[in-house]
This record gives sequence, C-alpha cells and structure tokens, in this order.
Amino acid sequence: MEDRVSEPSLVLVFSGKRKSGKDYVTELIQQRLGPDVCCILRLSGPLKEQYAQEHGLDLDQLMGPGPYKEQYRADMIHWGESRRRQDPGFFCRLASRGACQPVWVGERGSCCCDVILQTAELCSVIGQLVSDARRLSDLQWFQAEFPQQTQSVRVQSSEKTRSQRGWSFTAGVDDAESECGLDNGVEFDWIVINEADAPSLDEQLRPILQLTEEAASTSSVNQS
Repeated sequence: MEDRVSEPSLVLVFSGKRKSGKDYVTELIQQRLGPDVCCILRLSGPLKEQYAQEHGLDLDQLMGPGPYKEQYRADMIHWGESRRRQDPGFFCRLASRGACQPVWVGERGSCCCDVILQTAELCSVIGQLVSDARRLSDLQWFQAEFPQQTQSVRVQSSEKTRSQRGWSFTAGVDDAESECGLDNGVEFDWIVINEADAPSLDEQLRPILQLTEEAASTSSVNQS
C-alpha cells in the first residue's frame, strides 16, 4: 500500500451510532496503550479533507463539532457515497497511509490518523484503531487487507442515552447508509455496551486491552 511503512499487528475496527461514545472508547484505549503503540485511524478525516478541497470549505470548521459541519453533513454523506461506489477502499487507503503503529484503532467515517506518521523515521508505534467504520465496505476492506489482524468492535448505546448526550434524529443522516450500513448482517468480534447500567468500560475493555498488549508484545519481539 502506498506510503505504509509497516504492517500492523492488530487492527480494531470500531463502529457505532452517533453519540454512542465510540470516539471516547477508542481514545480511552489509546490512552491506556500510549501513542507509540496505538494509532487511531479516522476514516471521516480523509473524506472531510477531500470534500473541503473540492468545495472550497474551511477544513478546520468541517472537522470541528460546531454547526458549520452540520449544514454540510447531508451533502457530504451523499458525496462520500458516490466516491465509495467508484472505489470502495478510497478513504480506507487514505486513512491508513503513513500509519506504522502495531495496533490500529479505527472508527467508521473520519479523516486520517490521530497520529499521522508520514516517514519511517517517526515510526515507533505498534497498533492501530479504526474508530469510525460506517459501511460494510469499510470493514470488508480492512478484513481483506489484514485478514489475520482485523477484529471488529461495536459500541452500542440506547436512543435515550444518545439523546442525553445531545443526539437528535436527522432525516437523511441517521437513516442513511453512513449510520445504518453496519446495523444488520455483521457478526462483531466484540460488543461494548456504553450505558450507565452496563458493566464498567474498564471491565468490558479488559479482554480487548489484553489483546492489544499481546499484539504489541509480539511486534516488539519480531522487531528485536
């Protein structure tokens, strides 16, 4: 793959509805492992960057949480779907370009790596998290590219809990493939329930963290 300087030991592909807390969960994992070991890949990042370039928009505001992004969200979704139909792996390749940690954590739909490493000299990391997978094609791309390393994680929260976090249903967004593409027909390797009355995140994430630590350890042994 273009600009990728090493193979990951583990790729965790996260998905979940808006306000499910998937960003929080992936950032928590990265904090536990450290940025030298774990990289967060956001698929929506390259999408927003490309969309901003083609439409003359402010990328910083488009990447932020404010109303600027919301006024373009529906059109950006349609534009992104059109690009994916032409090339299903387009945004996945952009997101993983330059990533060299052994553990990757990814989500459905963001821009690039939280830690984007463009050269081998900067490379000391072990794992990558894909924090925003939104469509079956996203998950399938990573499974095809890294069949032994990829595991899928679903973060779930009820509509009531998501509403308490600021979510409200938006037609053309919450009923689009970008939100519903992984709702059915996928057997996730892990399911994390992000609710107040569920087991603590520490307890639920313990086996996943153990998996990432084992992957990091294996990578260190192989590099020594």
